[in-house]
Amino acid sequence: MFLRKLPCRSATFNSASALCSVSFLSSHNRTTPAVVTSEDTAHRISSLINQPNWKTDHILKSLVSHMNPNVAAQVILLQDDKVSLAFQFFQWVCQHSTYCYDLTSRIHLLNLLISSSSFRIAHKVVIELIKYCSNNENDLLKLMEALDEMRKAGFCLNYPGYSILLMSLAKLSMGILSFFVYKRMVAEGLTPGAIDYGTIINALSKIGFVFQAEMFMSQALKLGFGFGSHICTSIVLGYCRKIDLCQAFRVLDVMSKSDGCGANSVTYSILIHGLCESGRVEEAFALKERMKEKGCQPSTRTYTVLVKALCDDRLIGKALDLVEEMIAKGCKPNVYTYTVLIDGLCREGKIEDANGMFRQMIKGGVCPGIVTYNALINGYCKEGKIVSAFELLSVMERRNCKPNIRTYNELIEGLCRVNKPYKGMLLLGRVVNNGLLPNSVTYNILIDGFCREGHFNMASKIFELMNSFGVDPDAYSFTAVIDGLCKQGRLRHANGLLGKMIKKGIEPDEVTFTALMDGFCKIGNTGYASKLFNMMIVNGCLKTCHAFNSMLHVLSKECKLIKEYALVGKILKHGLAPSVVTYTILVGALLQAGKVDHSLSMMELMKQVGCPPNVYTYNVIVNGLCQIGRVEDAERILHSMSDLGVPPNDGTYTVLVKAHIYTGRLDRALDIMSIMVKNGYQPNSHIYSALIAGFVSSNEAIKVGNSSFISPLGSPLTAENYDECVFSNVLKEMDLEHAFRLRLEIEKFIGSVLEFDNFLITGLCRGGRILDAEHLTKDILKQGLYPDKACFSVIDWHSKNSNCNECLEFLDLILSHGFLPSLASYCSVIHCMRTKGKIKEAQRLLSDLMKYNNIGETNAVLPHIEFLVNCDEPEKCVELLKLIEQMANREKPVI
Repeated sequence: MFLRKLPCRSATFNSASALCSVSFLSSHNRTTPAVVTSEDTAHRISSLINQPNWKTDHILKSLVSHMNPNVAAQVILLQDDKVSLAFQFFQWVCQHSTYCYDLTSRIHLLNLLISSSSFRIAHKVVIELIKYCSNNENDLLKLMEALDEMRKAGFCLNYPGYSILLMSLAKLSMGILSFFVYKRMVAEGLTPGAIDYGTIINALSKIGFVFQAEMFMSQALKLGFGFGSHICTSIVLGYCRKIDLCQAFRVLDVMSKSDGCGANSVTYSILIHGLCESGRVEEAFALKERMKEKGCQPSTRTYTVLVKALCDDRLIGKALDLVEEMIAKGCKPNVYTYTVLIDGLCREGKIEDANGMFRQMIKGGVCPGIVTYNALINGYCKEGKIVSAFELLSVMERRNCKPNIRTYNELIEGLCRVNKPYKGMLLLGRVVNNGLLPNSVTYNILIDGFCREGHFNMASKIFELMNSFGVDPDAYSFTAVIDGLCKQGRLRHANGLLGKMIKKGIEPDEVTFTALMDGFCKIGNTGYASKLFNMMIVNGCLKTCHAFNSMLHVLSKECKLIKEYALVGKILKHGLAPSVVTYTILVGALLQAGKVDHSLSMMELMKQVGCPPNVYTYNVIVNGLCQIGRVEDAERILHSMSDLGVPPNDGTYTVLVKAHIYTGRLDRALDIMSIMVKNGYQPNSHIYSALIAGFVSSNEAIKVGNSSFISPLGSPLTAENYDECVFSNVLKEMDLEHAFRLRLEIEKFIGSVLEFDNFLITGLCRGGRILDAEHLTKDILKQGLYPDKACFSVIDWHSKNSNCNECLEFLDLILSHGFLPSLASYCSVIHCMRTKGKIKEAQRLLSDLMKYNNIGETNAVLPHIEFLVNCDEPEKCVELLKLIEQMANREKPVI
């Protein structure tokens, strides 16, 4: 936490340092303009604020537009005994001056008032500042430290100041600090009132310090203060925070007695929230009914707590029904209710419903808060709808809701999700320029994003620069970089980073060790992996079988069954039960060793020990049987899986489809694909690759060397490069007639062929057959279908070959058929236009993009859209990192 001490400053006013407004009374004949001092400006402003309706005076607004705290203090001091006017001016200048009146500047202004012994105004200003800081813990701590310094200069808080400070501390759940403030208040001879005791009890209860809160309650009773339902409700809250619901209900019973203070809707809402937090949702609903029987109607807060509990349990339908009940009972949903619903809908992937709820909220006169915007932005980002997320950012800014660091974190993560970490990095520059400091979450998102894209050097640079913003890397940061280095094969560097992590006092967890062990296992260094494993045991990090599984996987590839069994024994020795992954690796190893019966026996053992095989275990069996030519046996297992309670997934079907193709049974492969579609799975690129290659091979359409491209089982082609071989060999030279015939066969078996068309046209583009790709795509569009991936592939091919006119023609063709080109298509064409110097055409496309996406307020949204469509600029990111290094010296870079 950064807390800078602010010493009291003397009331000397240097006109050179004051930012004074230029006089409007200068003459055009004057050759040497008069020097306007800060004192002149202060007197003039003082005269203006003593006039009626001074807040609307345009000359005054101009004069204060760049006024710094020194001049403002002079104006305030000139008011003599007009404390109310002086205070009003303080509030007004803080809002209307373009000078940065942040907390530091306001504290400086307060210091100037105190150094001039203007304590009456200073006490009012202190109360205003405490209220200003009441929503931010760090700001309040900074102010309190400044007040400590002022205390040394003879300025102490008065009773109203202490009272409002206690309230702010309670609001921010800073109970321990409120206790120390109370102690100082008493030490300075001030007597706390009933409200102050209630505030301290509430502050302590919020952090679960119920015993201490009850002691204060006893003290208040001894002093003759009574206690009402709000005090007892605070005690109920304290017990709920301690998760001691029995005691919380005991207090409720005392309150509900005939001579008790009576429970209100807040009391019941707190108890209902406590039950929901403990997973006792049914009891929470029962308590809602009980409170009605007691004559206490559920409030908006009561309903909102229950709505959130239902959303957390993924029961969004019931949550919406409850809101309907709530409205029918006369409880109007507030910003928190809508935010909970929007977040719940987003988590369910119902982003359009969430957007509808957002619009309903605004229509109902409820102003969205920053949490609401963040929830919806997060929903759009998770769905990959980055344009909509940035449009919402624009709406947020227009409604004067300033984005916080979490808003930008959601957007950066959204960009990383759509494989644009460089864009995320550039957005970090905007974060800094907006006066926000990135936190560890920001950096971790970027590190993870670059690692997933394979840009490990960039991830490492970001990691090294975290300290420039005073952000210490955490376990997640270290683990992400260690994992990236391991994937690069830079194991010595990764191991060194582990040592640095431990030296900094950050405990590596199981994920960290597993990443390193996996890296060493992959290069065959199981010896060092074993050393790391022993280190895990010493550090108490061995919680699951993940680390064991990494070593087992390597041993299974090397067919070292005896060592594998020994490792399983080691798992049991350490009190861990082998997981389904452990058994699945062993099943695969037995199949690889040719011990089919043993592998089937292992599956039976899994059922007996309470760790039944999952779909991946069955996939390993099915694949193993297909590899040794027992395709019929594999198919029998496929058909029995659903009866065993483990339905096949797309992987199971893919293995069998490819196996039938390899053995020349194309019709049987299509049958399996038909079953796959009926069970809710769509064929993937691996299936289409195998089908095309198999169909071409069966028709002897193409040969590779002296052998058929499709060979029987045991082909040297691996799953990793099989698809690439199809693209680079088969699709590049095949007769399209074969593709059309296969298309008819697929249509006969599974109905829709749109995804096959996407696959085929994408392959033709990659093979350079753009005319064929265009012809096919146009035919599909004429049928009223939109092959999105195919359209992008054609546009992208023309863009990369600088065929701007063809790009535009294809965009217009898509629009003329009533479809909307993707953001990626627009980005590709705009980049092509800009590369060829066609700036006006590129700008028109930007306007079209916003128009067809129904984006209003285009001027406000345009900068965000331009940011998204611009190409990734790695060199700018490197420059940005250099600028961030300035922060190491606490200099704010201009980005």
